[in-house]
Amino acid sequence: MSPPGPPLWLLFELTYRCPLQCVFCYNPIDFARYDQELETSEWLRVLHEARALGSVQLGLSGGEPLLRDDLEEIVAEAHRLGFYSNLITSGVGLSEKRLTALHAAGLDHIQLSFQDSTRELNDFLSHTRTFELKRRVADWIKAHGYPMVLNCVIHRLNIDHVGRIIEMAAEIGAEYLELANAQYYSWAHLNREQLLPSRGQLEAAERVTNEWRARLGERMRILFVVPDYYESRPKRCMNGWGSTFMTIAPDGTALPCHTARMLPGLSFPSVRTHGLREIWYDSEAFNRFRGQGWMKEPCASCEERDRDLGGCRCQAYLLAHDATVADPVCAKSPHHQVVVEAIERAQRTEVVERPLVFRRKEESIARL
Repeated sequence: MSPPGPPLWLLFELTYRCPLQCVFCYNPIDFARYDQELETSEWLRVLHEARALGSVQLGLSGGEPLLRDDLEEIVAEAHRLGFYSNLITSGVGLSEKRLTALHAAGLDHIQLSFQDSTRELNDFLSHTRTFELKRRVADWIKAHGYPMVLNCVIHRLNIDHVGRIIEMAAEIGAEYLELANAQYYSWAHLNREQLLPSRGQLEAAERVTNEWRARLGERMRILFVVPDYYESRPKRCMNGWGSTFMTIAPDGTALPCHTARMLPGLSFPSVRTHGLREIWYDSEAFNRFRGQGWMKEPCASCEERDRDLGGCRCQAYLLAHDATVADPVCAKSPHHQVVVEAIERAQRTEVVERPLVFRRKEESIARL
């Protein structure tokens, strides 16, 4: 295997703290375990090490990154070093004054999340009263000259509202809208029976999306991301495990993707005790699934292995209880029946009586 290039895309998960309690959150189920957040000086040191390695793009997320009082300082240093920075936020904690400060610090891009097009369902799905705040934040973002980029996670409980979500985005003046169907990891996996849409719902939502694309033309670019479960081939794991992407968790753990911490048998290094260059090039965790040498059949001899690299390791672990096998989303996987059965259950019309599990600290502690 040839040596990997640099980690071009760096994601700082600055905190797992969040005022929202979304049922599809991708933070670890046991996030309460990781409450020793990096200090400002440690985040800044990692920025310098990453830039020296060749990183160029910085995502700032959480939890809710606005809960960090040092966000402006981190943004300013990233700007000074030449990063393109993107804030991924619910908008909670943002004021006009703070947005002005972030803009002055050099923040390049903001992605604002909604849970639905109505106050009632938006606030139910996040277990907060945030809809009106998000509408105000959207106006402030536009007033500061940022491109208006909205994200809405789509699932069984809101997929029938796709048309209204797009209409709301158009009213706000969004240039980009990502309708990202939930991918079933962490809290979304815990709630999968209630969240996975039926095939009919998915097809109707795609049809409505295409109608709106034709109506809006160049005014707004709409991305519609299909759930992995409805694909016959898996996606590349973060464009290839350890090839492009590095996440730094709030406690300093370095990860090839933001959900990799769940995988058993891997010890992920911390930026508190290891340099970023050593982590990226030499650590066992980042080398474990690089390239193709780790592959078993049917991946090892598959003519499509260069395209998907065996799929997602976390999905393989969640669905087949083995991170080394072919992603069960793939129709060629010997474990594909698990996905087929999940899809069959999603075609139901009756309501699942099991309650939704909201992302709460108390719930996380109970699962430790």
